[in-house]
Amino acid sequence: MTDLPLAGLRVLDLSRILAGPYCCQVLADLGADVIKVERPGEGDDTRTWGPPFVPGGGPSAYYLSCNRGKRSLALDMAAPAGREVLAQLIAKCDVLVENFLPDSLEKMGLKPEQLARLNPDLVSVSISGYGRTGPMAATPGYDLVVQAMSGLMAITGEPDGRPMKVGVAIADVLTGVFAATSALAGLYARGKGRGSLAFDLSLVDCTLASLVNVAQGTLVTGKRPARLGNAHPQIVPYESFATHDGHLVLAIGNDRQFDRFCRAVGMPDLAIDPRFTTNPLRVQHRKELVPQIAMLFRSRTTAEWLELLTEHDIPHGPVLGVEQAIVHPQVVARGMVVEAAPNPGGTAPEGDAYRLIGSPIHWRDEPPRAAIAPPGLGQHTIEILRDVLGFDVEKIDALRQAKVIAGG
Repeated sequence: MTDLPLAGLRVLDLSRILAGPYCCQVLADLGADVIKVERPGEGDDTRTWGPPFVPGGGPSAYYLSCNRGKRSLALDMAAPAGREVLAQLIAKCDVLVENFLPDSLEKMGLKPEQLARLNPDLVSVSISGYGRTGPMAATPGYDLVVQAMSGLMAITGEPDGRPMKVGVAIADVLTGVFAATSALAGLYARGKGRGSLAFDLSLVDCTLASLVNVAQGTLVTGKRPARLGNAHPQIVPYESFATHDGHLVLAIGNDRQFDRFCRAVGMPDLAIDPRFTTNPLRVQHRKELVPQIAMLFRSRTTAEWLELLTEHDIPHGPVLGVEQAIVHPQVVARGMVVEAAPNPGGTAPEGDAYRLIGSPIHWRDEPPRAAIAPPGLGQHTIEILRDVLGFDVEKIDALRQAKVIAGG
């Protein structure tokens, strides 16, 4: 749509799996024309990462989660003719996102100095496991390994249990968001007259930076943070509790809320107990306080507690399954689940539609946005070569005969 913030910008998505594709999906949600370059016959690895798959022979749910709103070009970048096409595309784009290893970057002419020669105004974003410098620069990065190496796993899990990863590939997602932010910063700088900017994003860097107060606590104390399960290292009570029939979370953020909570649940003595009158004291004495609250919560059902805590304006929430979260009235009101229209030649079986998680970015006077389904492999090959690069039918046919391109 021409009235979206990034309308008129073209992004070349050379990335695979999650961090890079997620970055480019954010840019597509904001109106950029994102061209996703994929290997002929195979495409992005995540097309086959399932189950679940779209019924009727569609791609995986994984692929759908980070590729909406893009166009797909099936191009063999390893072939000399494919690299020539790639170079012409680079000259026509505003942003390039890639996640190749260093040796592949050089072979394909994607190092920052090479990109600057092809397009002096290009903003490039390089995503890798460990960054383009340092002793591990050539090491492939995997989310699970990054969660372990960044310290995230060490602080996740029950106190007496083993270290645990987060339930999604959070290192990739966080890096994708940082990468999108970098791309926007580069575009802003370009608008002020800066030349080609090349950003270097590392999964480990981004994950470590996201440890915020926990990592900073280690810098202050020099000590290793403890695993606290669902509890908070600096706020008490701020964790999950079992009820008579389920679980909920209590998020007491200050002393006034704690006083109000104690009176609401019929335990006013806790509010004036000298061990619990301030948050630092409650943190110090959490082992005495939390068991009392835990015993209290087991006495009523989740529904009863939600009603009481809501009535007294106590920060709390139910622990929902994903299947419950996606139909919650607040989620529905925010338009976070969208229906993609039938996409002939695309990812959905012909004539079918399916639901996707929508963009979380909203703004005042936001125009209506129709969901754009993720593309089929090579679905837009011909239109990109024709409309973006000006290739004629003969040139496109020659590339197809040489198996440099594929798709419609």
